[in-house]
Amino acid sequence: MSRQRPDVLDHPDGLPDVPALPGPGAPRTPGAVDPPGTADRLRAEGLVCAYGEHVAVDGVDLAVLDGGITAVVGPNGCGKSTLLRALGRLLRPRAGQVLLDGQRVDRLRTRDVARVLGLLPQTPVAPEGITVADLVARGRHPHQAWWRQWSGDDEAVVAQALSWTGMLDLADRPVDSLSGGQRQRAWISMALAQGTDLLLLDEPTTYLDLAHAVEVLDLVDRLHAEHGRTVVMVLHDLNLAARYADRLVVLHSGRVVAQGPPGEVLTEGLLAEVFGLRARVVVDPVSGGPLVVPVGTRHVLAPGPA
Repeated sequence: MSRQRPDVLDHPDGLPDVPALPGPGAPRTPGAVDPPGTADRLRAEGLVCAYGEHVAVDGVDLAVLDGGITAVVGPNGCGKSTLLRALGRLLRPRAGQVLLDGQRVDRLRTRDVARVLGLLPQTPVAPEGITVADLVARGRHPHQAWWRQWSGDDEAVVAQALSWTGMLDLADRPVDSLSGGQRQRAWISMALAQGTDLLLLDEPTTYLDLAHAVEVLDLVDRLHAEHGRTVVMVLHDLNLAARYADRLVVLHSGRVVAQGPPGEVLTEGLLAEVFGLRARVVVDPVSGGPLVVPVGTRHVLAPGPA
């Protein structure tokens, strides 16, 4: 008989002997920052997505490089979430195509895509009363079939995902009883248990205060640095995007208007043109990257550097 969920707390130490989290190759040295590779993991070519007569994504060309963190930013309603849904095969484009490791994603089996690509929506909804362990166990579904049901390896992977995200002690708690930051960590645990090395995260810091937002993004950064995950995430906070991403993609009215390293993309001119924001861009004293300092109507905009 197949098991519906892991009893991760049955082990006397709370955590069975487990393999490394599934993913691409050996983990890297903690804290190491490697430059993104040059191979495309995910590519959009001439992508057009629409809802009825409204075109939300208009002719987007985008390459997601292996081993990097890409943040998609832009004003409200510019098509960020629509683009991510199309990249994750949740939305069929009206024109153009999405390639996953060189193959058209719409021609791949759903199970095959789910073994490579994990997508965390903006506001995921868990079934009422489901526990953290049950939720995370669902990440193993793409690896099961009628001849291969729940196994000890699945249980070990789920336990490792819970341990790695600091959720093991909360395994038997209902998801709807968790704080916002804990809930996001539970969903990320499920994506980890899925074993994909390409993660799409749609506003993973939504509804979180700054401390919990940093906690979640630190976790995403560890996934990248220690386990080699390739990450694409939609973010609203430009300063957090600049601090955590290797590459920014700026959307405006459904089109890519800029992309590249944060220090090259976040200019005062772009902020004014795309976001309608008067701001100064200075050096972030923590990361050394760009830091956006908004200027409201209350203050006089001092002259910028020559």
